[in-house]
Amino acid sequence: MKLNRPWLPSSARSSRSRRAGAFTLIELILVLALLVVITSLAIPPMARFIRGRALDSEAQRFMALAHAAQSRAVSEGMPMLVWIDSSTGAYGLTGETTAKTGDPKAEALQVDGTLHITVASKSAASPVLWKNLPAIRFLPDGTVDTDSAVPVQLTDADGFQRLLVEAGNHTGYEISE
Repeated sequence: MKLNRPWLPSSARSSRSRRAGAFTLIELILVLALLVVITSLAIPPMARFIRGRALDSEAQRFMALAHAAQSRAVSEGMPMLVWIDSSTGAYGLTGETTAKTGDPKAEALQVDGTLHITVASKSAASPVLWKNLPAIRFLPDGTVDTDSAVPVQLTDADGFQRLLVEAGNHTGYEISE
């Protein structure tokens, strides 16, 4: 049954009927507060996921560079070096050449800003160095020089890490968690 209120102007009657289906300010504030709570619960796990992806991505990028070094060593018939600079967070690939101009195909990569790269110490009689930096030497037969086989560690800000170690068959590196 519809109430007829003749004392209200027609514009007031129509606006009152429109307000009946709208949200109140209190309801909107409650919904926004609920969204803030849900978001605050979801952000920390998402941040850890994104940081974990950066760690995995950097480990895969290092592995790709090591594989490129191995491939170049075999195809060019000369040793290739993968060097690691922990102080600047860089690593790269260069040929072990005596040319004055160096290796024109040399590559240098920078680790993600949230990560740190280090070389685990290995007691070798004569470790392989490139410009006073530890290096991994890939020989022309595709194997890793035993004097240069060092574990490489990638660590993120939360202390999670990936360890890159020499494969058991001495033909490259693999990711060890």
